[in-house]
Amino acid sequence: MADKPGNQTPNTPDVSETELRGMTVDELRHKAKEAGIGSTSTMKKEELVHALAEAGGGRGGADAKGEKATGGTDGGEGAGPDGGRIRTGSGTSDSLKYSQEVTSPEDEPEREGRSLVTTHHEVIRKWAEERNGVPATVPGTEHGDSLGVLRIDFGGDSDTLREVSWDEWFATFDERRLNFIYQEQRSDGRQSTFFQLENPEREDA
Repeated sequence: MADKPGNQTPNTPDVSETELRGMTVDELRHKAKEAGIGSTSTMKKEELVHALAEAGGGRGGADAKGEKATGGTDGGEGAGPDGGRIRTGSGTSDSLKYSQEVTSPEDEPEREGRSLVTTHHEVIRKWAEERNGVPATVPGTEHGDSLGVLRIDFGGDSDTLREVSWDEWFATFDERRLNFIYQEQRSDGRQSTFFQLENPEREDA
C-alpha cells in the first residue's frame, strides 16, 4: 500500500514521514544533526527517518533562528558559538572539504584514520584530554592583548609552549574563526595526536 500523505507519526503533529523519505540521506543526516541526533554517519535512510520522526522532524526544539527553546545555539552544551559546525571562507582548503564534520561528542569516525573537523568546544577538549594534552600558545607570537599561535601541548613541547586556560584558548579560537582538523585514530588503529588549526580566510592560526 502506498504511503498516505501527511503525518503518520503519533505525537508529532508537524512531522511527515513521507516528506522525510523524499529527502536524500545527506539531507536527512544534516537534519538529524540539527536535531541533536548523534552517530548519524552509520545510520541507514530508514533509521534516519525514524529517528527524525521521533525527534519531531529535525527541529530539535529550535525556533526559526536555529536557537534551542532553552536558549543558546545548536550543538548541545559546550558546542561554542557555531554549534560545532565548520566555518568556511574564501580560503577553505581541500583538507577541510574532504573531512568528516563532527558536531557532537557522540559523532563517531566513519572509519579508522578518517580526517575529522569540528568547532565544538567539548569535542576538542575531550580529544585533547584523552591524550593528556593541554591548551597552549607559542610565546612571542601574541597579537596585542590576544594570545599568539594556538597549540595543544602533549608534553613534548613544554619548553617552547606556554600553557593557557581553555577559556582563553577557545575565546581566541572563536575570535579567529578557526576550524579544528584532527584524527581519532591512525589508519592502523593506533591513537592519533594529529591536529591542525585552519582559518578559512587563510590568516595565522
